Amino acid sequence: MKSFLAFAVIALTGLAAGVASCAYNDDGAAADSYPAQPIAPGADDDEGDDAPGLGRSPVSDPISVVPSSGLPSGLFLMDANNNLDVVRHNTRVFLAFRTAPTHFASTDTRLHIVSSFDERHWDLETSFFYGRDLREPRLLSFNGRLFVYFALLGKNPFDFEPQGMMVSEYLAPGVWSEPELFYGQGFIPWRTKTIDGVPYMLAYIGGGAIYSLKPEPIRVHWLTTGDGRSWIPVVPGQAEVLSGGVSETDFVFLDDGSLRAVSRNEAGDENGFGTKICRADADDLGDWQCVDDPRKFDSPLLFRHGNDVYLIGRRNLTETGHYDLGRFDLPFPMRHLYYELDYWFRKKRCSLWRMDTDTLDIDFVLDLPSRGDTCFPGLLDEGGGVYSVYNYTSALEGPDPVWLRGQIDPTFVYRVNLELP
Repeated sequence: MKSFLAFAVIALTGLAAGVASCAYNDDGAAADSYPAQPIAPGADDDEGDDAPGLGRSPVSDPISVVPSSGLPSGLFLMDANNNLDVVRHNTRVFLAFRTAPTHFASTDTRLHIVSSFDERHWDLETSFFYGRDLREPRLLSFNGRLFVYFALLGKNPFDFEPQGMMVSEYLAPGVWSEPELFYGQGFIPWRTKTIDGVPYMLAYIGGGAIYSLKPEPIRVHWLTTGDGRSWIPVVPGQAEVLSGGVSETDFVFLDDGSLRAVSRNEAGDENGFGTKICRADADDLGDWQCVDDPRKFDSPLLFRHGNDVYLIGRRNLTETGHYDLGRFDLPFPMRHLYYELDYWFRKKRCSLWRMDTDTLDIDFVLDLPSRGDTCFPGLLDEGGGVYSVYNYTSALEGPDPVWLRGQIDPTFVYRVNLELP
């Protein structure tokens, strides 16, 4: 079989009806509302939980963005609204998101881009439809120009089939250029950002091997551009910075010019599975030195707040949070399959973490409002220590589903304000 994802999805979907009674809370009962709702900054509630190292939880009440009455009338939405990005360009906020019947690949998938002056009332910018799956929309604003990048994938809901990356440029309100392929066949864009006026992209190739019984190395490229369309290595002559089981990757610079990065290691390597936490010195930015973490911080987003480095990524809601369960008695492919199946039947959160930039340890801070199928964050710096976090999640009220059930049920896009000291 080309991909054990096919086997896993078929098996798990067949089991879904049988586990419906235990796919939510441990006791089978539905939760009345989102548990331990974070307290908005300044709220007076002595019963609120503290956030480690931050005092009381500095998260506002969630605001529904997709769906909401502020979206353009007639905008075509399906049950699964997920994979998103957000950026401020000139005086407006642009939001790109995927809509499809479920989390899994679909020929009905569309990518919408909407924009807003107040983040409540949105205008339709454009929509993309190719009769195949579309994912990982990435917005990039630099030099007065705005681009969107996204991954073109396959039609099989039981497989992951990267075809290449597409780019479209904003030309005027509601007018975007015709998308075109760029860089290389089979690549997937993960994170785009502008730092001190310089645009960056992290993209990876070999993603189709993540769920293969005989995976090939996945290669992460670190790129920059002068025109938004032609991308070249940040380190001259060296596009690749990581290789092995890694894929989704994000980075930040420290004040001394060195780099810190987080890379999902779902496909695993000789050191195990989970996440690579990496550093590179300012005088050798192409040499990423990494340590291994058995937790898997899916959809990593790294950002600086003063001298602190924070990560937003998915949390596995178990006692240890580990993805790597230490089953060294199993052959490597079976170990990978075992970990994937276990992970699919666990509950999830989208969480804020803090990185120790010296030891590369990742410490839990707090959970954002999230459950079920969740965590694909976008971030806007509002100034004054306030960040607007956009994210998708299963319904915040009612049952608290395991991840598989969340991928089948509807998902929604919310935003919250996160206030850091």
